[in-house]
Parts: sequence; C-alpha cells; structure tokens
Amino acid sequence: MTSFGGGGTDLVDWNLAVSTAARMTRPGPEVSRDEARAAVAELRRHAEAAQLHVNGFTGLDNGAADTPVLVVDRPGWIRANVAGFRELLSPVMVRMRERRSTVPGGAALTAVGSKVTGVEVGMLMSFLSSRVLGQYETFAPPTAGLPARPGGGRLLLVAPNIVQVERELAVKPHDFRLWVCLHEETHRTQFTAVPWLRDHMEGEIQGFLKESDVDPGTLVERFRQAAQSVTGRAPESGADSGRGLVDLVQTPRQREILDRLTAVMSLLEGHADYVMDGVGPAIVPSVAEIREKFTRRRAAGAGRLDRALRKMLGMDAKLRQYQEGERFVRTVVEQAGMTGFNKVWTSPNTLPTKEEITDPEKWVARVRPAAG
Repeated sequence: MTSFGGGGTDLVDWNLAVSTAARMTRPGPEVSRDEARAAVAELRRHAEAAQLHVNGFTGLDNGAADTPVLVVDRPGWIRANVAGFRELLSPVMVRMRERRSTVPGGAALTAVGSKVTGVEVGMLMSFLSSRVLGQYETFAPPTAGLPARPGGGRLLLVAPNIVQVERELAVKPHDFRLWVCLHEETHRTQFTAVPWLRDHMEGEIQGFLKESDVDPGTLVERFRQAAQSVTGRAPESGADSGRGLVDLVQTPRQREILDRLTAVMSLLEGHADYVMDGVGPAIVPSVAEIREKFTRRRAAGAGRLDRALRKMLGMDAKLRQYQEGERFVRTVVEQAGMTGFNKVWTSPNTLPTKEEITDPEKWVARVRPAAG
C-alpha cells in the first residue's frame, strides 16, 4: 500500500484512513473478468473521444490535454483522494501540530486523536467511494511511472460505480459511459485550457486554510463529527448538528474566500453539466432518458453526500451547485453566445461572483463591455 505519511505526528493518521476505508468498502457489482476488461477499455476510448467533442462544443483549446486518464476501482479512488486531502490540508495540519506541541502532553494527545480521526475519515471515504463516477483531480500528486505534467492533474473514472449506476438506471451502457466521460472531460478541459485556473484555486484554498486559527482538539473533533454525520453514526438533530469544520474556522476573510470558491465550483460543475447535455444529442442517442433518470437519482440520493461535502469542505449543497451553475452557463450562452461565455476564463477578475451565479445578467453586464 502506498504510504501517505502521518502516523502519530499528524492530526489525521492518513495511512489508517486508507486501510480503514479499504477494509470497509463494499465490493462493486458482479462482473466477469472479460466484462471488466471490456468496460475499462471502453471508458478509455470514450475519454479520448470525449476530448474532441468537448473541444468542438466549448471552443476551448486544451492542448491535447496531456494529463493521465486512470480507470480505477474503489480502493484506487480512495488512495488517490486521501493523498489529495493530505496535500490540501497540510498547511493547517502543520500549524495545528505546532500549536499542540507547546501543550503539555500534546504529542500524546495528537497520537491518540490521529488514530481516531483516521478511522472516521476512512469511514467517510469508504462511503463516498461507492458513489463517485469520475473526477478530475486538480491537485493530484505525480502519478507513479508517468512523467510530471505542467499544471498537474489527472482524470479518474471509477469503473465499478459507472457499471453499477448504468444497471440501476437500466440505460444503455455505451451511451451512459460516454455521457459520464463528457462531464469529466469537461473538467479536464477547464483546467488544461485555462492555465491560470489551477494556481488561482490553489491560492484561494491555501489562503482559506492559512486563516484557520482554532484549537487542534476542536478541529479534530469537528472532523470526526462530520465523518460520523455522513456515515450515520451521529444524530442529525441538536444545537450543534449543523456545525462543521468551516463554521468554526471562518474569519471575515475566510467568508470572502469561501464565497469566491463556491461561485467557482458552481461554475465548473454547471459548465460540465451544460456541456455533457449539449454534446449529448449528437453522439449519445439516449441522452434525454439518461438525464431524466440520473437527475431523479441525484436528487433522491443527494442528502447524505451533500451533508458530507458541506461539512467537510464548507461548500453549498452539491446538487444546488449543479443547478445554479448550469442555469448560469445556459443563460449567459443564450445572451452572449459561447464566445461571450468563454470570457469567463479570461482571468480571475472575469469569474462570476456568488451573487452573479444566481443573477447571470449581472455578470453579462459587468464582463461583456469590459472584455470587448
């Protein structure tokens, strides 16, 4: 198993999180070896084909998107995301560790707390690992055996989950797999065609984390409560049930950063939904049926997943991001065309604000005259 560091010196034992998640993760749907190989091969083909379709529809040039495409199973997704969590949380973890080192017995408390939190985080990752279909890892560490790419990032497609959902929805596998690849390829295109976007988001996230100034023990406890709430091991009612990590660590500056991050995430998710449905009719014959069934499934199953994302990341509900973001993109394209919409990628100053996501006309009025 890949080592992610941690152990008793971090506030989260990341190795224990991985092993716990792997142990608790449910097996995927039953498939023969030939079926599995065929699914993996088809997903790779679709990922390559989706690149051309997304480029043509969006007008964005991703420079051949020279980033890895990995078709993974659930344990593979867990390892990748725990590594990403560790990278993003590293600055705040270092600060918390330094603070605790000055407290009598702090090292011992950290060692014990990291084990407990590692188990809780592992439970959360196990829960999520059976639900994610694909993901563009913006801040992925280098992939073993592959050369480093400028800007980083890699595309993950979780084969067992895609097969499971296509069976649950009773849709055509070929169409559904291509439809999923269109969504994830749009995310890859967003970051490879817009070189400044990754650094901008990383700066925002790190700025948010650097503003964190909370007692280490309290932070760990919030991490545990968030994990417990999504895995069904904590009550949903009570005066404290609505509070997560971000509720405790927010400063006025953090709230400003969070508003900007929420707007960007809504834009990225909404854009991906708009593109996958816009491209769909030409190459995915059953796209209307897939969208109808998938939307019903997303709404019905959104509760726990959304609570996890809100509590762990401090974002608005994921479902709401899809809806508001897609509405923003659709409205701007209707008013300004795809070329006009693509001014959104000009610089951080042309990204929509949280207010503009829900009122696209304000973005059009602000950006179009300035952008020419």
